[in-house]
Parts: sequence; structure tokens; C-alpha cells
Amino acid sequence: MPNCTTFLDVNVRFGDKPAIIHPSSRTTYSYRQLLDRVCRQASYLTARGIVPGDRVGIYLPPSPEYLFWYFAIWRMGGVAVPLNNVLRADEVASLVEDSGSVCLITDSAGLREVETLAGDGSITADVVVTDTDLFREECRSVPFISRAYNCRYDDLCQLQYTSGTTGKQKGAMLTHGNWMAAMDTEREVLRYREDDIYLGIYPMAHVGVSWGISALRAGATWVVMDRFSLDEYVRLTETCQATVVAGMPPVIHSLLRTPEGTEDRMRSAREMISGGGPLHPSIWKEFFSRFGIPVVNAYGLSETIVVGTGTAIRPEDYEYADEFRSVGMPVGYTEVKIVHTEDPDIECDIGEIGEIALRGPAVASGYWGMEEETRAVFRADGWFLTGDIGYLSADGMLAITDRKKDMIVMSGWKIYPTEVEKVLINHPSVDDVAVFGVPDNHRGEIPYAAVALVEGASLSLADLQEYARERLAGYKVPREMVIVDELPRVGGWKLLRRELRESYTPK
Repeated sequence: MPNCTTFLDVNVRFGDKPAIIHPSSRTTYSYRQLLDRVCRQASYLTARGIVPGDRVGIYLPPSPEYLFWYFAIWRMGGVAVPLNNVLRADEVASLVEDSGSVCLITDSAGLREVETLAGDGSITADVVVTDTDLFREECRSVPFISRAYNCRYDDLCQLQYTSGTTGKQKGAMLTHGNWMAAMDTEREVLRYREDDIYLGIYPMAHVGVSWGISALRAGATWVVMDRFSLDEYVRLTETCQATVVAGMPPVIHSLLRTPEGTEDRMRSAREMISGGGPLHPSIWKEFFSRFGIPVVNAYGLSETIVVGTGTAIRPEDYEYADEFRSVGMPVGYTEVKIVHTEDPDIECDIGEIGEIALRGPAVASGYWGMEEETRAVFRADGWFLTGDIGYLSADGMLAITDRKKDMIVMSGWKIYPTEVEKVLINHPSVDDVAVFGVPDNHRGEIPYAAVALVEGASLSLADLQEYARERLAGYKVPREMVIVDELPRVGGWKLLRRELRESYTPK
């Protein structure tokens, strides 16, 4: 079976047509340049001694360069380990170690973040710094290999790190076959055409990058925003005449607060993607009424490459979505069912609430190095237990009602409470702490911290946030804090997060 990057060889027929536009650097890459760049960087990795199956971390700012490394690693048979550049040194080291990455691709800023750990042996991977003259010269001088490494459908090409409710990070094992299925399914969901222009806002380390890769698969043009700004988002939609625009609930909510006439500036958009968190029905309905842009509300996970195996609501489904609550029907080769939360062997009836299970060709092959966790959710018959709670209507539309997990989703970012708590508990003023999500119209949810203080101590929200920012990525830092005498626990040990959410959710 061919390598999942061979669509780049096919699409070289588009020649000098723009494949990627990067407005912030005023750079455009044609389909011909894209293939050449990917082949050259894949050749560099091979010359450096990277062999098929080796894991290679990418720790770069969101930009086309990040994407080139995805493709280059896949092309030479390696396994990409995407890391968000907002992660701090200890977080990077943990994922590099867990994945067994032999190489870490970064830039000068990334090197400054991790160089101490690289120097003391905490990071043992070979560190490649890409924004140097030395790298550029080496990349030009290596023997050029144009042909992609021949892979099998089930060969790994990516470890997409997610996390469980315990905070233990898990690497979803994605294969070349998974990605092929995802690219074609997402192309189908958005009805991508060669003349489409896709405006992307999702971080390159996030599995939402698949929407842009799927646009390239279709021969469309991808406009890459490396940092979201609402004004710039509207400007680029207008000036680039974007036909498909990425979105998420906070973006849609923000657009509703823009001046009259903004809808005219976005008239080129025929569809908007939404995912990464719940889209409140009132916001969705008001947006559609004002802007007239159908929202393709999609449901999927890192373990399914978004809707590679998932569901989505298309404009033609809107007659079934009067209350604007559904995440649609199965797409591509997806199967969906609802099972009892305590016994996944029992399938729920139509309309009955239970755990959502998905099955299809983009479901990951398991979690890297975690056999027990893999067996718990990746069933022998191919079904993947998502941990999300919902039901199927008589029309076959899926609705999500709750989460089985305590994960917080803020503006598409997934925050795992225990991971944050493990950091905050070390603050000298903190005796006990719980992190939980509270609904927010703009961001979907925001993280709250309930803190029990050490006797005689005091602590402000600003102090707690400063402590957290030094040790965690910025999006994981609690946005609000409440001081409590003690945390609600069952039998003195099992934390009742639901009770906290209910107590501090605005009425």
C-alpha cells in the first residue's frame, strides 16, 4: 500500500497553483514547491540516520514549516510526534521520553526552552534546530530522495497525544491507513473542490490540522493562520475569498458581537466547521440566521482523526436540526452506536442515553505502550468507546449530552484536571485543590480551581495563575479560583467534581 503522502505526487499536476498561503510571513507555496520541500526534508531525516518506525518529535510554532515536517516524517516511514509549542520544557521532555523519540525538530526559541533538559540528559533525543544556516546547508547538500517509503495500511505514522481523566498522557497510534480514510472522509464532509480556499485556525499540533490536510488532498488552497485574531480572521475571509472557514464555538460567539456588515465581508464562505467543544444551540441558531453560513457541526476525537471516523451535520440535514443540537449522522465509513455505560456489550435503544461508540477505518490502533488502557476502550470487534455520553434520535442523528470523563474543553483546548492539580498542589499555600470546568458562552468551558488553603496562608488568583504559568501551558491555567474550607469527597477520598461544577456554574 502506498505512503499516505503520495497524494502530493499526484497533486504536483497543479504545478504553480498555490497550495499553502501563509499571510503572516507573506509566503505562498505552490503544489510543486510543497512536494519538493517535503522530499528534501524527508531526505534530510534519512541522511541523519532516522529509519522507518523511528519516532520524531515536532516542537515548532504553528506555521507551514510544521506541516512540512509532518509530511517529511510520514514520507520516509517515520512516526510524527506533534508537540504544541506552548508546552514547557518538562512537558516536552515527558512526551519525548514516553514516545521514545530519537529526534526532536525545533527552532531557536524551542531550543532555549528545552536546552537545559537536553544538556542534563533529561531529553536524550537528537535535537535539530531548523532556523539556522547549518541546517539549511545540510538540508541542501543531502542526497535527494523523491520516492516515498512504501508502507502498509497499518504502519504507524503518528502518535497523537491525548490524556485520560487521571492525567496520564496517552499516545493514540495513528496509521497511514487511518490518515487515508480521514482525508477522504473530511473531503467528502466539506464537499471540497479544487477551487476551494480553506481558512484554517487550528493549531498544527492538534488533530484538527486534518481539515487543512484534507483540503490539500482535494487540490484546494489552504490559508494558514498561525495565531487567531478575530479582525484578521474576518479580513482574510474577505481578501482571500475563503469558501470554507474553520471555526469553533468561541469564534462563532465572537462573530455574533461584530458590527453590522461583517456578514457581508464573509459572504464568500459557503460553510464553516465547528468542533472541539459543545456549540450552544442559541448561538448556533443566531449565527445561521444572521450570517447565513451553514455550520458543519462535527464530532470526533484524536483517536479517530476527528471525523475520519465520526459524525457531522451537513446543510441538507438542517431540516432535522430545528433545535440546533445535533452533531449529525455518521460520515464516510463510520458506524455509531450507544452502549450502556456500565456494560458496553449492551446496546441502548433509540433515544436512550449511554456511551457513544464509534467504529471505522480511522480509529487508532490503540495507545502507545498502554495495553490495559487500550483494551479498556479499543474493543476486539473494532468498536471504540469514546467516553462521551449521548443518544441517537429516530432519524439517526447523534446528540451529545455529557462527558463520561472530567475533561474540560476550552476553545477547543482539552484540559485534564488531574494534570493541573498535580502542579497546583505543590504551591506552598495550597492544602488541597480540585480543577473543574464551568460552562462559558464564549469559550464553551473555562477551568476553575477550588482551593483549600494551608492554615494561616493566603492566596490570590493572580498568584496562583503566575505559579501555574511557570509550570504549565497557558491554556491549562485556571481562569477563576474559589477558596473553600474543604473539598467535597466521598468517604474522604473520591472527589465529587460534579458537585463543584453544579455549585459554581452561574444560574
